[in-house]
Parts: sequence; structure tokens; C-alpha cells
Amino acid sequence: MGKKKEDAPPPGSPAWMATFSDLMNLLLCFFVLLFSMSSTDAAKFEEVANSFASTFSVFTGGGSSVGDGVLVSNGVSQLSELSVYFSSMGRQDSGKSDNEIEENSKDAKDKEASGGTGESVSENEAVAEAQRTLEEAQLKASEELAEKIEEALEDERIAANVDVDYNSQYVLLTMNGALLFDSGRASIKDESEPFVNKIGKILERYAESTIEIEGHTDNVPVSSRSAFKSNDELSGARALSVFEYLVDNTSLDPAVIKHSGRGEYIPVADNSTPEGRAKNRRVEVKIYNGLSDAS
Repeated sequence: MGKKKEDAPPPGSPAWMATFSDLMNLLLCFFVLLFSMSSTDAAKFEEVANSFASTFSVFTGGGSSVGDGVLVSNGVSQLSELSVYFSSMGRQDSGKSDNEIEENSKDAKDKEASGGTGESVSENEAVAEAQRTLEEAQLKASEELAEKIEEALEDERIAANVDVDYNSQYVLLTMNGALLFDSGRASIKDESEPFVNKIGKILERYAESTIEIEGHTDNVPVSSRSAFKSNDELSGARALSVFEYLVDNTSLDPAVIKHSGRGEYIPVADNSTPEGRAKNRRVEVKIYNGLSDAS
């Protein structure tokens, strides 16, 4: 029995070729669109091109798409140079070992990496220098503020009862707790009110600055007869008392004054001695210098 003759394929290209052709056209249009929207820094492009030319012996005389936007190609004139180049490259590498070729490649990568690292280091140094300049300005502002406050304390004749310190953020006024409060209590003593009035008078000069009042205690637990359950509550109540007194008796805006109790957790002296515990029972007033915000 003879074989059946197969049907001849339909004339022309298969149907899927039309779809494939459309897909290729769409991809081409997409990449042309991307290229048209891109921007190229001419100076950086020339720098990279020169780097490749010096490192990898890229041929001279080639076209460039940077500048007037027109691609000028001199590739035909480079064909003979290309042939000579590959011939010479083969002769050069044929006399080298694999280790030598690998070392040359590594050297080129090291040069490229060192260039990027140098730029990064330069940027980091600039940021660090700006940070140092800012901190110096903040410290200078706090120093000048502290000097003015010390003069005011001298004028009010209360400098002996207030310790003054400062950092790059604020000026710190420290007052002994025994001066303001009876043991275990949070109400300002009557005889201490004139002192607090003078503190408020000084603070009014810096009404635009953020002011923070903190209460601190020693680590001795509060008495069972106390109205407060813990040193946290006692220190917070003392800070609140100073805040309320200043708001009621000065022109200070309550919106710029913060108050908090820090309990026994930030001692400035050793709690194992009576003198140390006395120093830890204190009220601190922080006056921010205007260049730093209270956190």
C-alpha cells in the first residue's frame, strides 16, 4: 500500500509570526520611549568614557550620543584597528599565565572601587564637618546663655543656692530639694516662695525658649505614712508643684514648659552616704538654647 501524500503547508509565514512581530515592535517602541525620557550628564559621561579608554584601551574615533543628541558612528573606519587589536591582545595574553591575567583584572576592579570609596569618604567627611560646626554653635549659644543666667542669679543674690551647668542643648539649673520641700512632701515651703519667685523672674527673660522641670529623689523608699506610693510619684509631684507655681506667679506660657518626675534613676552622687542622698534630692530646670529642641 502506497504512502499517503502529506498536505502541503499553507503559503506564507505561520500565523504566530504576526503576533511575534507585533510584540517585537512594541518592545522596540518601549525602549525608544525610555531612552527619550532619560537624561545624561555629559560631563560624567565623558569622564566615564575616558576612564574606560585609559583602562581597557577602548578605540579612539568612535561615535558619541552626548551633546547634540545625534549618534555619529565611525565604526567602519575602525574595522582594521579592531582586527589589529584582537590580534595583539591574543599575542599578549598568550605569553601570560592565568594568574597574571586574573591579577590584572583584579587591579582594574580595585582602582574602580577605590574611586567610589574616595567619593563616599569625602561625603562623610563633609557631613561630619557640618555636624561639628553645628555642635560648636550650639555649645557657644549655651555658654553665652549660662553666663547671662549666672549674672542674673548674682543680681538676685541667690547664686549660692543654684548650680549652673550647660551642654550643647541647654543650660541646667539645679536646686536642692530640701531648700524647696519638706521631707516626703511636694508642696513648696512658704519660706521658699520668694526664692522661686526670683527663679521665675529670671526665666521670664527666656520665655521664648523651651523650659523643662524635672524632679529627682534619692533611693530611700518613701515612708508608709507618705501620701505618695513611690519616689516616682513624689518626684513627679514636686516637678508639678514648681510648674504650677511658676505658671500662677509669672507670665511664662505653660505651652513652653515641660515637667516630669525622674524618681531615683538619675543620681548625681553616691546614695550610700547622707551627703550623696542630699544631692540626689533635687529639682532641675533646663533652659534650651533655641538651636536645640527638647526631646
